[in-house]
Amino acid sequence: MRWFKWLYPGMRIKRWIFLFTLGISAVMFSAGFLWFGYERYFATHKANYLVFGTLLFMAGIIMMTIGIRKMVKSFVTVFLPRREKDLVDIIFRQRQLSKGPKIAVIGGGTGLSVLLHGLKEVTSNITAIVTVADDGGSSGRLRTEFDVLPPGDIRNCLVALADAEGLMRELFQYRFTEGEGLKGHSFGNLFITALSKITGDFDKAIKESSKVLAIRGSVVPSTLNKVTLVAKRADGSETSGESTIPLTTSPSGAKVSPIKRVSLRPDNAKATPEALLAIKEADSIVLGPGSLYTSILPNLLVDGIVEAILRSRAVKIYICNVMTQHGETDGFKASDHLEVLIRHTHHALVDYAMINSANIPGRLQEKYKSEMAYPVEPDTKKIREMGVGVVEGDMITADDYVRHNADKISKRILDLIYEVRGTGV
Repeated sequence: MRWFKWLYPGMRIKRWIFLFTLGISAVMFSAGFLWFGYERYFATHKANYLVFGTLLFMAGIIMMTIGIRKMVKSFVTVFLPRREKDLVDIIFRQRQLSKGPKIAVIGGGTGLSVLLHGLKEVTSNITAIVTVADDGGSSGRLRTEFDVLPPGDIRNCLVALADAEGLMRELFQYRFTEGEGLKGHSFGNLFITALSKITGDFDKAIKESSKVLAIRGSVVPSTLNKVTLVAKRADGSETSGESTIPLTTSPSGAKVSPIKRVSLRPDNAKATPEALLAIKEADSIVLGPGSLYTSILPNLLVDGIVEAILRSRAVKIYICNVMTQHGETDGFKASDHLEVLIRHTHHALVDYAMINSANIPGRLQEKYKSEMAYPVEPDTKKIREMGVGVVEGDMITADDYVRHNADKISKRILDLIYEVRGTGV
């Protein structure tokens, strides 16, 4: 009986079904007429016979074409009411993107979301594996008050991969600037938190949010365990909490010793199955860009993540930061970033390092000096001596801020994947 609903009034599809059916009938009748009437009519009515049969056949084709086109338009106006003119482009883009390489991107913070903006234009087979160690700002407050995993980095990645209308993306990123209890929170964080409470499952809340934003690819937490990032410092002291680790002075005002090593508490956090599957199936695994100690390493400290990366035959790429980060990587060269990753994990973690070698405008260097951040020196020779390949060049956008250029980075990642595949590595 459900099929009869297509014939209900107001469906705006019955006429086009009828026209399509009429077109099929005309094509079949003209074909039969031309085939079976050949011997009987052709000798005496050659011209009329050919004209009538051909015209009927063409009319049938036209009716079928119009019927199909109008039926498709009827569906599109329901599901994509403001994008029906873009239908061909949407279908073509989705088909092309679905053929792109599978890329697992591991990290968190602004750096990861910037990269995802570029990657989603070259492939839809993206999995963003995101840290859940954040305990500052809106995410930290929600984590404490509602006992949920921090949604902030997850939200940023969802928005970066979104294919939804611009207004929906802006809504998820909207941050309340007033209101008791609301000030400082972003709508997206509240939305994900509410969904996790309704469904009782943070992972399911992410999946439902992904549908709302119509994202290209998927976003998964590296673990569903509630973890705290802990930094052991050079003087033997410890700092607990992702948001406090980069601070260079203690609450008493004393200068804090540099970070020596970071770890998770509890130390037995298990990786999500989705994260492990994405790593296993990936053509490329990308680490960063992002804060070395507080965005990238928290994912790699989760049980099972490093082991899965080492087992994978994917091209393993580390995207080095462009600027040092005060409190985390003061005075670091590119090789220092890589050494920290290896010291915490395994010497075979990375196959290639992507390093920016373009000059940063002096005006921006002066601007970053106020934050005690400086350009990362591209000491590529030392990186090669470590057994890691180097991809270097201009990889930045330098307008008001220095950022990785998502389009340039994405193109280099794809070129590297295809190059390695071509050499059989």
